[in-house]
Amino acid sequence: MEEEKIKAGVLFDPGNPKLKALKLKTHNLNVDYNNTYENETEKRNLILSKILGSYGEGLFIQGPIAFHYGIHTKIGKNFFANFNLTIQDDAEVTIGDNCNFGPNVTIVTPLHPMVAKERLEILTSYGEVKRLCYAKPVKIGNDCWIGASVTICPGVTIGDGCVIGAGSVVVKNIPPNTFAAGVPCKVIREITQADSIANFPEILADNSIIEE
Repeated sequence: MEEEKIKAGVLFDPGNPKLKALKLKTHNLNVDYNNTYENETEKRNLILSKILGSYGEGLFIQGPIAFHYGIHTKIGKNFFANFNLTIQDDAEVTIGDNCNFGPNVTIVTPLHPMVAKERLEILTSYGEVKRLCYAKPVKIGNDCWIGASVTICPGVTIGDGCVIGAGSVVVKNIPPNTFAAGVPCKVIREITQADSIANFPEILADNSIIEE
């Protein structure tokens, strides 16, 4: 019932026993993952298979991690996340293929009433007084680079091929193939062939661009 409310984007009870059990299981698995060594690949993959809703091949998460539900997060192929990944996935979080996250990236989906009294108590349809919240899903497309210490807020969609600058707070949708940065995050410009590393021989050095 509460899961259905989450998906519908309406107020739900985060203290519901079933939801609390899901979160407790995942929080404990976070600790298990964070107590592994980086080269304990099989052990780490086994833990992630118990945490995540789904994920593709080639996934690597540096750790430590902090997933809230875990099962509401779906990750594509060839995902890399640096230190301190936090995903508060009350609502669904979807991450596409070939995405790279810098350290300290945070994705949040839950929202709370703005009025202080309403954060403390709301009367439910069952006549009970409870603390309720709601949540909005987050979607990140394919081939995105999310810089260090970026926070992605509830309800945001980031299109394919985006680069989000370090320290940004993303509160609105970001269109595909753009560089966006800032607090709040805004589109700076489109990403074009002018950005190719081929145009920077001092950085390319003796390497080569692979032509498609």
